[in-house]
Amino acid sequence: MCGMPAVGKTTAAKTIAKSLGLKVVGGGDILKEIAIEQGYNAVGDDWWDSAEGMRFLKKREGSSKFDKEVDERLLKKVERGNVVITSYTLPWLSKKGIKVWLAGSPQKRAERMAKRDGTTPEACMAVIAQRDRENFKLYKKLYKIEFGKDLSPFHLVVGTDDIKAPRVSREVLDYVTALSS
Repeated sequence: MCGMPAVGKTTAAKTIAKSLGLKVVGGGDILKEIAIEQGYNAVGDDWWDSAEGMRFLKKREGSSKFDKEVDERLLKKVERGNVVITSYTLPWLSKKGIKVWLAGSPQKRAERMAKRDGTTPEACMAVIAQRDRENFKLYKKLYKIEFGKDLSPFHLVVGTDDIKAPRVSREVLDYVTALSS
């Protein structure tokens, strides 16, 4: 499961994993593990949007070791199977699995983030703009990925702007079920 920040990846992944009896593994969760190993207090879904989370992202920009370590750990989990993975890079790095891109406008993503984090959509627009720029720049540098633009690795693209989370999950589940039939 892939998509820009606050598009609904984690929500969809959890629903899909529960329906299929699989475990959810998030690239962000593994990056948080690495942040904790580095001494950060990386807890909570909104940690990335905190001042400390943004500082870690800045530190991460200076060294590709963080992201490469996340990708190595995720690739091992893909090899073991039976997981739903949320990742910004894995669809380009692995041939295995069903790859889904969740698409959403910055405005709707900001609204989703604001509701999740208990803040305003206006404040979240700035966070989203910064994270989108930084993610694009980082993955372009590391892997030559046109993050958010190159959708060629994906089997399914689901727009999340005008549909509720259960319907997003249902579309993905229907697709996966049809492939396994």
